Amino acid sequence: MVLRGWRGTFARVRQEFERRPTLDDSLHIEPLEVPFEPFALPTSEQPLVSVIIPVHGKVAYTLACLRSIVRHTPNVPFEVIVVDDASPDDTAERLGQISGLRLLRNEHNLGFVGSCNAGANAARGESLLFLNNDTQVTHNWLDGLLGCFGDRDDCGIAGGRLVYPDGRLQEAGGLVFADGSCWNVGRFEQRDAPAWRSRREVNYVSGASLMIRRAVFEHVGGFDIRYAPAYYEDTDLAFAVRELGLKVYYEPSSTVIHCEGISAGTDLHAGMKRHQVTNQATFSAKWEKALSIQPPVGTSVMHALNWRRRGRILVVDSMTPEPTRDSGSLRLSAILRLLDEQGWAVSFLPDDGRATDEEIRTLGALGVEVLCRPWVSDLPHWLRAHGHELRAVMLCRHTVAGQYMSLVRKLAPKARLLFDTVDLHFLRERRAAELSGSATMARQAQASRKSELALIEQCDVTFVVSPHEQALLAAELPHAKVELLSNIHEVHGCLRPFQGRKDLVFIGGFGHPPNVDAIRWIASDILPALRTRLPDITVHVIGDIPDMARSELSTPGLELHGRVPDLAPWLAGALASLAPLRFGAGVKGKINMAMSHGVPVIATATAVEGMQLRPGIDVLVAENAVSFADAVVRLSSDEALWSTMSRYGLDNVDRHFSPQAASATLRRVLD
Repeated sequence: MVLRGWRGTFARVRQEFERRPTLDDSLHIEPLEVPFEPFALPTSEQPLVSVIIPVHGKVAYTLACLRSIVRHTPNVPFEVIVVDDASPDDTAERLGQISGLRLLRNEHNLGFVGSCNAGANAARGESLLFLNNDTQVTHNWLDGLLGCFGDRDDCGIAGGRLVYPDGRLQEAGGLVFADGSCWNVGRFEQRDAPAWRSRREVNYVSGASLMIRRAVFEHVGGFDIRYAPAYYEDTDLAFAVRELGLKVYYEPSSTVIHCEGISAGTDLHAGMKRHQVTNQATFSAKWEKALSIQPPVGTSVMHALNWRRRGRILVVDSMTPEPTRDSGSLRLSAILRLLDEQGWAVSFLPDDGRATDEEIRTLGALGVEVLCRPWVSDLPHWLRAHGHELRAVMLCRHTVAGQYMSLVRKLAPKARLLFDTVDLHFLRERRAAELSGSATMARQAQASRKSELALIEQCDVTFVVSPHEQALLAAELPHAKVELLSNIHEVHGCLRPFQGRKDLVFIGGFGHPPNVDAIRWIASDILPALRTRLPDITVHVIGDIPDMARSELSTPGLELHGRVPDLAPWLAGALASLAPLRFGAGVKGKINMAMSHGVPVIATATAVEGMQLRPGIDVLVAENAVSFADAVVRLSSDEALWSTMSRYGLDNVDRHFSPQAASATLRRVLD
């Protein structure tokens, strides 16, 4: 009860004994009682991954497991090795009729440990995936684990989300306490609840679904035979891998159905399960020093989960970031990734309550827990339950900060309060008012200025994206702590030289007013001026454009492509990127993105403000349609200029907009 508190204990008892259907139909579980017919596994002679399944009888479960692999074939080449541990039934006869399967037979019963090691010795893949025979796999079961290794250089072991056939969560990684006792995290919870959908470091993962690189497995000597026939061998392997400086990750994108107890039973005093008690003592003796820094017995599950984390941070924005949608989303996603890398337990809450499964998976891969409907109704309710756990809260945009700043102060009293302006709203509104000459817009800009400055005075730290905005606020509020946290971009590099490049790109859609004005200006003035000089030139607009606006923008040489999953193919062949922004604020992601691919940029002075660019060297500046046309013609005929701007643009992103620069700011503020 100490681990969860009385409320948690009562909830778990209710979850365990509530009446539920035996099977969850949404999992599409393979039936056990079907007449046997030979089938084939789509395996490879040159596998990247070796799937190792130890078996001792229970052939119906093994066959169902193999059929599920056929149904959910991985995208990478793999092999399946079944190690028959002297089964007392007709396992060998049945499995011998399945093509594509490598069947090994132990002359004597070696138990789980010995059988797994025998399978690993015969494996040909670079990675090993140990899988119980009483499991059934689902979509992405293998590729998800492999993706964890690809994303995390420090990954030593990855294990998936284990669920019961009735759909409840069985395990989302495991905890180990100072006495060597273990705890399966999340048992009997809803498997899709936010807490279990983010990748995170754990103490161990179950051997029922465990991936490790073959070289690492061999380096640590495989599963330690002192735990034979079974129990604690997976926990011991995790500690051995961690001793190498690697980490063990729970990977929620890989889901495996596990009929727990089929292989070894559930009675701690009988059969295979009895070894769990004796092997705990063996494990505790072997890892006495490592266990001394594990959570003490009785530590709450939430505290134990974040034992090695710096603390819990909550980030709130108006909606869930989608990096292909806008620059702000790209920046926020990078910030969330950096917070996880710096050791924070990160939760994200979209104020509109919405997040798609794909968005949850994407942020989950960054180590971020997404708090959205139907699991979390709104921020006030969540803060009342969890505000005391928070060490920092970041509120993004003045609309969000204005709603919740005082509530966060009240319900999360130990949290450092951060205000991420994204860009100064009042500055953008003021410039739009000046361009349009609207008195109404000018009054709105003044009201926004008053509210934004009040928020900056109330928070502990304010983030701005440009040195210009930092200087402006230093003059307005000299005592406020304002930090530069600009756009964050990886430097992709220039993939193609000057020769063969043609056409122009504009990155941005109608979701942002300065973009709307810029696209209309391109269509009405800039492109016609360009085509009088370069008749075949085309401007490709990459971003969301509503259908009703497409007919208005129809003009020769303008192509509207909508949002695309990857900008790289468009930038690889572009001569230049246009940024004809006549109002706005902040740093322009469209400029950073083009320069990160080595594509020169032609922009207005407003667009390059605060981006630490040198006109004529890093960027070409134009203020009217004719000067934009002049700049394009000049660039198209001067390879040396194009190459210089390409190189300097890459250098600018690396120096001012890299993950390293942003990481230093976050660390300084949160330390």
